[in-house]
Amino acid sequence: MNFHATSVQAASLHATALPQGRLPDNIVHFVRLLRAAGLPVGPAKVIDAIAAVTTVGVAHRSDFSAALATVLVSRYEHLALFEQAFDLFWRNPKLLEKMVAALLPRVYGRLPQEPGLEIPARLAQALYPRPRLPEPEEHDEIELDAALTFSPREILQRKDFATMTTEELTQAKAMLARLRLPLATKPVRRTQSALRGHVVDLRETLRRMTGAAGAGTPLAFRTRVRRSPPLVVLCDISGSMDRYARMLLHFLHAVANDRQRVHTLVFGTRLTNITRHLKHRDVDVALSRVAGSVQDWAGGTRIGGCLKEFNRRWSRRLLGQNAVVLLISDGLDAEGGDGLEFEVKRLGKSCSRLVWVNPLLRYAGFEPRAAGIRAILPHVDDFLPVHNLASLQDLALALTRRSTRTGRVLRRAA
Repeated sequence: MNFHATSVQAASLHATALPQGRLPDNIVHFVRLLRAAGLPVGPAKVIDAIAAVTTVGVAHRSDFSAALATVLVSRYEHLALFEQAFDLFWRNPKLLEKMVAALLPRVYGRLPQEPGLEIPARLAQALYPRPRLPEPEEHDEIELDAALTFSPREILQRKDFATMTTEELTQAKAMLARLRLPLATKPVRRTQSALRGHVVDLRETLRRMTGAAGAGTPLAFRTRVRRSPPLVVLCDISGSMDRYARMLLHFLHAVANDRQRVHTLVFGTRLTNITRHLKHRDVDVALSRVAGSVQDWAGGTRIGGCLKEFNRRWSRRLLGQNAVVLLISDGLDAEGGDGLEFEVKRLGKSCSRLVWVNPLLRYAGFEPRAAGIRAILPHVDDFLPVHNLASLQDLALALTRRSTRTGRVLRRAA
């Protein structure tokens, strides 16, 4: 008999011997949980998941998890959420070994909360949905004093990205699409005609005198054109910045489609230019292309090495005409800040303004203890938090102000 035919028969016998019972029902509930948490899983995924588990078996927890992940996870950024949901849903470590002898019970209602267990907001919303309140009857009168209440929009602006639920993330993304990032205009070498100015336009003045047949004509003036400087964004996508980098990419997509000369590069262990991907009008298509081009998402961090590559390959191309650099990172370098201070100092001298936004600055007791933070801080012009919508609005207001480079001197003196 052929070896392949033997293996197929063995697999079919194993699938037949696998107890069915409530296992498919629990897989259906698990897929519903993932869908409520934001993963794109449809009814076809349920059938594939049941078939995968039937083929692999339930004797080993790792094989069971790998089989479900292979079918239900289509993007790398969804893997962390799947693993958290798997650990919460199938939380009993000996449950899979008992499934062959005693079938799984149905999973309904609220799961018991274990002490010290931290559940993400998206999974908590999916696992513990809020009960629907009874609708008031028509004759009931509801009186509400709104003097001491806050609008949902204001609460959402102050809420941290890492603690938002799925619905709040959707609303925040819609608000990010309307957010703009203005920059203070600066004079360039080009000039244009003006009613008043400091430079006399001799060519236009002689042209007017020729047409006036000797009569007196007013002088023509020219003034320098004012333009917004280029904006270069360096965004950290390492594991410690993963929760914020995904929301900030929505913000950067809105900025790239609102203004010209915006260049975006992301870095973890390597540097990747995603400027062309963010130019697409559809944010979903743009972020899908970004996810396909980035190979080191949610990995390690080499801030010094990535800045060195930027200074060597991209600095002369992008940092002309008084460019502003926006550095988005928590400053936690896996290399311990080796060579980071030299590269940041070189980057600061190559641009007109270096703005560092750090999500760790949201804590009241923040202190620059990490070696990477201490290496970057003396060479930046502005040091701002970025963790919610309100902080992004503060960033927009800060960029409208002109840079005086005094902050860098004060930090060096301190």
